[in-house]
Amino acid sequence: MERVRARAPLGVSGSAEPVKLRTRKSKLYSKKPAGWRERGVFGVSVTVFSVIFRLVNCFLVQTSFVPDEYWQSLEVSHRMVFKYGYETWEWKEGIRGYSYPLLFALLYKILDLLHYDTVQLLILLPRVLQALLAAFADAKLYDLVRRWESPDVAKWTYFCQLCSWFTWYCCTRTLSNSMETTLTVLALCYYPLHGTKTQNSSWKYLSLVSLAVVVRPTALIVWLPLLLHHLWREENKLKLITQQGLPVAALTLLCSTLIDCASYGKWIFVQWNFLKFNVVHNVAEFYGTHPWHWYFTQGFVVVVGPHLPFFLHGCALASKRHRVLLMSIVWTLLVYSFLAHKEFRFIYPVLPFCVIFCGLSLVKLRTWRKPAAGALVALNLIPALYTGLVHQRGVLDVMGHLQHLCDTTDPQSSPSPEVLFLMPCHSTPLYSHLHCPIKLRFLECPPNLTGREDYVEEAAVFYADPLQWLRMAFPYKSTLPSHVVLFDPLEKDISAFLDGNRYVKQAEIFHTHVPEGRVGKKILIYGQ
Repeated sequence: MERVRARAPLGVSGSAEPVKLRTRKSKLYSKKPAGWRERGVFGVSVTVFSVIFRLVNCFLVQTSFVPDEYWQSLEVSHRMVFKYGYETWEWKEGIRGYSYPLLFALLYKILDLLHYDTVQLLILLPRVLQALLAAFADAKLYDLVRRWESPDVAKWTYFCQLCSWFTWYCCTRTLSNSMETTLTVLALCYYPLHGTKTQNSSWKYLSLVSLAVVVRPTALIVWLPLLLHHLWREENKLKLITQQGLPVAALTLLCSTLIDCASYGKWIFVQWNFLKFNVVHNVAEFYGTHPWHWYFTQGFVVVVGPHLPFFLHGCALASKRHRVLLMSIVWTLLVYSFLAHKEFRFIYPVLPFCVIFCGLSLVKLRTWRKPAAGALVALNLIPALYTGLVHQRGVLDVMGHLQHLCDTTDPQSSPSPEVLFLMPCHSTPLYSHLHCPIKLRFLECPPNLTGREDYVEEAAVFYADPLQWLRMAFPYKSTLPSHVVLFDPLEKDISAFLDGNRYVKQAEIFHTHVPEGRVGKKILIYGQ
């Protein structure tokens, strides 16, 4: 009996105290795994899955979207590091900042120092970097909604983010719009949304917003309603402006200005030049105009895609605390509608805001949720794979075909290769996808910066009379390029030039099923 009683404190007997201790310990044990699963294992799973998903995304996007994904990033970065390449009129006029290309220039410099600057890595690694940043933004968006709403809303918002065809199409590209969107999502995670269970940090979100504006000044359009809303709700408005807003904005602007001054080799204020050319002089109209309602009738519909009915349903379910995001979406569409030149990618930064409303919708659907989710995947999968793998892939494939021109073992024994691109200007990337200093020439199309009324761009002069232009550009056989690259509709118009100079068709590369304007279904490579 003595031995049994002696063991009682160890919890073997039915005494009250040991049971009390065990119950407290059991409660602690039972609570820990729940929180651990929610914040630890599941959180890590979201991050890891996001990284894997976006890396797959990166490798399955093998097409071109717009020239700016090369000419405002990789081409500039290549010239910064390797000291040869071509910069468009925007850089000559100083309306673009070097802060974004500097990111890829640092990557190129590391590869150069390690002697791993192969053309394959120069093409791939910038997109991998963009994919990793996009994956981080996906995981942070999930975390934000989980703190703002419920785990179910967070789960379905994350689902909608991943299955968005336009996000798949854009997020891994080296577009300034892609970086702008990533920074916008990250900034929103630290923004003091009403009702979030979080330690909001004005310094962090204002810094990220400032970086987004440096990358692309139009990011301020998306953030203006959010910034004003924060100011309106803030008790100490003067402190927010003088001790946080102004110092962050001034420091960021100072750093970007110093980078630009060092890169341009002179004192320059890029943000002012950007506003002067695009707003005051409205130079963007040179690249096409659309009616004022285009974003409401076409642009937004295409970007949101199959998510549209769920977005509209989510807007109907939204409470007062969601209105600031809805206000930012509508404001952005309205402001861009007043600008004559319109593109789908301009409104890409509001797409993550839209998927939050889609998440609210799917949670409320209940019995229809699974069929709706299946329909979303199926309807987004088709345009995602088609635009990522098929549509407009020829302008990248043709650069792969031309890479063998860089393998000349004895350049003194034969003339150096020279490639002439008879295509709409900036159709293809250049040195960032060849990485060798061979001579490349293409039709240029800068806007009228001279003020002359009779100004006509080089590309327009060529297409008005292709044979006459070729005779003037190459009066002697010794000046002829070794290779000519063109879209197939032009082949008939310049066949006399090709046949007369004994050019032979070397490759025929698929580009798109739906050609527009001067673009064709195929790209042809002719060589002597």
